[in-house]
Amino acid sequence: MKVFISGNIAESGIKLLKNQGITITKWEKDRQITAEELIANCKDVDALVSVGPNKINKEFLSASKHLKVVALHSVGFDNVDVEAAKAHSIPIGNTPGVLSGATADTAFILMLVVSRKAFYLHKKIIKGQWENYEPTPELGIELNGKTLGVFGMGKIGLEMAKKCVGAYQMKVIYHNRSPKPDAEAEVNAEYVSFEELLERSDVISVHTALTDETKGKFNLEVFKKMKPGSIFINTARGGIHNEEDLIKALEEKIIWGAGLDVTNPEPMQKDNPLLNMESVAVLPHIGSATEETRSAMANLVAENIIAGLNGLQLPNQVK
Repeated sequence: MKVFISGNIAESGIKLLKNQGITITKWEKDRQITAEELIANCKDVDALVSVGPNKINKEFLSASKHLKVVALHSVGFDNVDVEAAKAHSIPIGNTPGVLSGATADTAFILMLVVSRKAFYLHKKIIKGQWENYEPTPELGIELNGKTLGVFGMGKIGLEMAKKCVGAYQMKVIYHNRSPKPDAEAEVNAEYVSFEELLERSDVISVHTALTDETKGKFNLEVFKKMKPGSIFINTARGGIHNEEDLIKALEEKIIWGAGLDVTNPEPMQKDNPLLNMESVAVLPHIGSATEETRSAMANLVAENIIAGLNGLQLPNQVK
């Protein structure tokens, strides 16, 4: 059996595949593979490990219907036409669960550095602008006792809530498609409507999938319903917020700050005004970027590939 891998994954996953006698070919160029190149590289293989934002759409699936399995090196599958995959009987696997802690860490880091304007002030040192001590300019805000609003109370959202409660005794409210009794029991979270989430939260942290319902959900109209002193955090998908509206909301002080590990579009251009705002922090999509998490993701990828090549149910199959 042959597998094509469209980017780099941890060596632990590669070893699992090789131990099964699977032949591996890999995209070696220092750029994202194009749609045409992805199809070409999958012509003579039995399975694909999709690394990065490859579109597993109708065009790709129609041209690659011989594939026995596609394993995503991600939790999100908004780049997959699930119905088209089902039509061609190609199972799609993902990597849920293992990156919850690392991604919640990233959201927590962003919340903290935004609250103290840390990225902006660090840049001032680099520019030689650390001058006389002044007690009042460029002040941050404290988080202790504030209200965290979680939009999407899955595993990552719950991990973020636990960190905020443990570190800052924050009150947790959340909005989800349905109530989450485990979150309510573990962090005393309160289920609220989306409107109430906007009105009451001091920090809103986004932990939901990108769907037709959530695409562009956080736009100017929504930002206007948030507290003027609130912080917006997005570590889920950049498409969930409207970036032009977010810039406007920050420039006009409709909200206080924002922390992004995902952007819209992605990657972000170096002249994006968000990068030079006082109360904004942007990271280059590093939510799961720890050695431990990426190894665990690679192992799940390998397990999905091995199961698919043997005609078995994938351990983590996209529904």
